[in-house]
This record gives sequence, C-alpha cells and structure tokens, in this order.
Amino acid sequence: MKFLYDFFPILLFFIAYKMYDIYVATAVAMVAAAVQTLGFWLKHRRFEKMHLVTLGLLLVFGGLTLLLHDPVFIKWKPTVINWLFAIVFLGSHWIGDKPLVERMMSHAIQAPLPVWLRLSWMWVIFFVGIGLLNLYVAFNYSEEAWVNFKLFGMLGITFAFVIGQAFYLSRYIEDHKKVEEES
Repeated sequence: MKFLYDFFPILLFFIAYKMYDIYVATAVAMVAAAVQTLGFWLKHRRFEKMHLVTLGLLLVFGGLTLLLHDPVFIKWKPTVINWLFAIVFLGSHWIGDKPLVERMMSHAIQAPLPVWLRLSWMWVIFFVGIGLLNLYVAFNYSEEAWVNFKLFGMLGITFAFVIGQAFYLSRYIEDHKKVEEES
C-alpha cells in the first residue's frame, strides 16, 4: 500500500498524460503531490522528507513547465531528484558516524562498515546513472517514450537494482538470523 501511495503522483501523471497532454499531466502531478504530502501529514502529524522534496521540485519544475509552456523543465525533475539523492548518500560518508544506507537498514541487517560503504557507493552510482539515463531518454526519444520510461523504465530499473542489493546483502541477513537463533 505504501508503494502505491508513494507513486501516486507518478501514476496520475502517466494517466493524465495518456488522456490529455504533458501540461495537464504536470498540473495533475503537482496537485497529487500536494494531496499526498497533506494526506501524510494529516494521518501521521509529520512530513515525509521524500514527499516534501518531490512536492518542492514538482512545484519548481512543473511551475516552470506550465508558466513557460516548455516540457523541458519537467523532464529534468527526475534527474534532479536522483542527483540530490546521490549527493545525500555521498555526503553521509562524511556527515554522521554511519553511511545513510546503514542508518536506514541496520535495524534489520548487521554488516561490517566496508559492506555499508560499498552499498552506499552503489547507490550513489545508481542515482547518478539513472539521472543520466533519464536525460538521455528525455532528449533523444519522443515525449511519449520519455513518459513511458519515467514510469515503467525507471521503476523497473530501480526494482532490479533493489533485488540485486537484496542478493548482495542476503548473506548478512542469514548471519544476523543465526546470531539471533544462537542467543
């Protein structure tokens, strides 16, 4: 359910694009992100950082797309988001005592620091790469191909990457379970 909630603006963007055009889709995504952010706040009395970042970038890039009637701005948004994530993951190597990926997952998996650092670097490279791939598709293929890639391609690539990460971490999950069973 959380997965659908998090991808609510992207799904509505895709549907609105197929029914109308890039400008209606952009406006729909902006409203959907605002509803998503407000809905999360009403339910939990706090904001989810990802929702705030998405909303902020949608308002800026979507606003420029609508104001200047130029879809180039909305095409840049996924790249900017992914590059911001790359910067955050990279910055976490020097800010705080643990890489961000370890902070997010150490409650479930116990692994040595070099594993967390390798994993963090993989995410940095992934986010930079997917951002570059978005720009390649956005500016070398049709607008419709980019919209399809934005939903299906980026989602599929991310899913495959996460599955690869799970395989990479699986030996540490098993080791963690053995330690718990022996206790």
